[in-house]
Amino acid sequence: MSDVPWWRGAVIYQIYPRSFLDTNGDGVGDLPGILDRLEYVAGLGVDAIWIAPFFQSPMADFGYDIADYRAVDPLFGTLDDFDRLLDKAHALGLKVMIDQVLSHTSREHAWFRESRQSRDNPKSDWYVWADPRPDGTPPNNWLSIFGGPAWQWEPRRQQYYLHNFLAEQPDLNFHHAEVREAVLGNVRFWLERGVDGLRLDAINFCFHDPALRDNPAKPAADRIGRGFSPDNPYAHQYHIYNNTRPENLAFLEQLRALLDRHPGVASLGEISSEDSLATIAEYTSGRRLHMGYSFELLTDDFSATWIRDTVRRLDAKMREGWPCWAISNHDVERVLSRWGGGRPAAPLARLLTAMLCSLRGAVCVYQGEELGLTEAEVPYEALRDPFGIAFWPQFKGRDGCRTPMPWNSAAHGGFTTGQPWLPVPDEHLALAVSRQETDPASTLQAFRAFMRWRSAHPALRTGAIRFLHTPEPVLAFTRQADDEVLLVAFNLSEHPAEASLPATGKNEVLRGHGLREGSLEGGRLRLPGHGAVFARLTTIDAPSPAPAETTMGAAS
Repeated sequence: MSDVPWWRGAVIYQIYPRSFLDTNGDGVGDLPGILDRLEYVAGLGVDAIWIAPFFQSPMADFGYDIADYRAVDPLFGTLDDFDRLLDKAHALGLKVMIDQVLSHTSREHAWFRESRQSRDNPKSDWYVWADPRPDGTPPNNWLSIFGGPAWQWEPRRQQYYLHNFLAEQPDLNFHHAEVREAVLGNVRFWLERGVDGLRLDAINFCFHDPALRDNPAKPAADRIGRGFSPDNPYAHQYHIYNNTRPENLAFLEQLRALLDRHPGVASLGEISSEDSLATIAEYTSGRRLHMGYSFELLTDDFSATWIRDTVRRLDAKMREGWPCWAISNHDVERVLSRWGGGRPAAPLARLLTAMLCSLRGAVCVYQGEELGLTEAEVPYEALRDPFGIAFWPQFKGRDGCRTPMPWNSAAHGGFTTGQPWLPVPDEHLALAVSRQETDPASTLQAFRAFMRWRSAHPALRTGAIRFLHTPEPVLAFTRQADDEVLLVAFNLSEHPAEASLPATGKNEVLRGHGLREGSLEGGRLRLPGHGAVFARLTTIDAPSPAPAETTMGAAS
């Protein structure tokens, strides 16, 4: 496997710096905190870390509003801290990916401060500006994801500027060649510093329709947007003019050409469009992005059918690229609460990790998943997320998944000696790292055990995937690489389940994966609640009926 790029089949551990570990007592996590816990991360058996934004920012959106792309915000440390982190991660065998937020900047960025001053300064066209309609209203009906119009009035220019997110996050004008060059220059800065990959935030939002045409209305029955609440007015439109424009493809090729000058660097695009899976396939074809992921598995939908059909739909569209799967991140309710309900069973956490890491593709695991953390209930008076504050109480925002890591059972979970920026819930203290380290039956120990076990089976990392037709709640598929064929089956329910499989020939049920073990005898699959079967096969017949199966090719 030495010739397989590191990111194919990699497990990427997402670190949200504000909530990982605070070393100076200000209540906010920092880069020295990540540095201090790198041995812990490496000990999980993951391949890489993805660090959410740590750049200079006024923190309107907690780092996704960048004021200086080449500077570390003092809240998180210094460039020297980052360099030391990078060196230590590499010494531990970890790759380092960082967020790059290209489509917009902070309102405090020097580019925008200049652009807003007049209509004829050198950067006057670096952002998306438009005159009002005759009645003074915004130029079109585009909406912000965070609520309300996507346009903000600027009295200095007597014009509106576009912001697809917060008003504090003005959108750059990617139709301007100098903007594209400046953005790529910022990317080059971090590539030359030695990062191994880029997670590209909202990468399909770089371009807009220069004619500023209105987005068409979306029927109520279709308002099931991925990654945001259907109660959000944003779901009332088809967003075909304010993002995912065709011009973006040429820019992605420019970006890829830059990355190709730094061998081994990988790009992972976050994509949320009207048909995210089709966009992922398009954005990863040819010399564009290496990988893409969307919100399809970050929603409330939890069933074998949904998971199987999501992967199949991407397979039907993706012929060249490589998928990346995630079931939790810093923007959505933690998966154990989202898919497990009010009192999720501990074995479910282990099952979900194994299920995610058995799909074909790279995998993003969010900090705390290895502990089985649930969504925190953050009271309104403690909310920090502007998204949640604006949409309370129907939508409580993203703070519940961003609470600090519980390292021990002391005050604030050992995260800080000060007052944490978000409260640490009591129920998380019982799941602290220190407690789970000494418990051989803990979720943390099971996570490590599965990662070790997975690493011994190349088929789970790079093999082709072929889904088998099984009834709910059983998800079953094969992974095949070279001469290894594995049958993988999961019971997504807490109750025992059985399923009949096509004839499998000789098989060897594999042990040591750390999940509740089922059995496979004569094509009959028996699974305990939240249990699994991994078996090495010699042959397997085509499943029936044929439409229920799909095959995704092995890595080339």
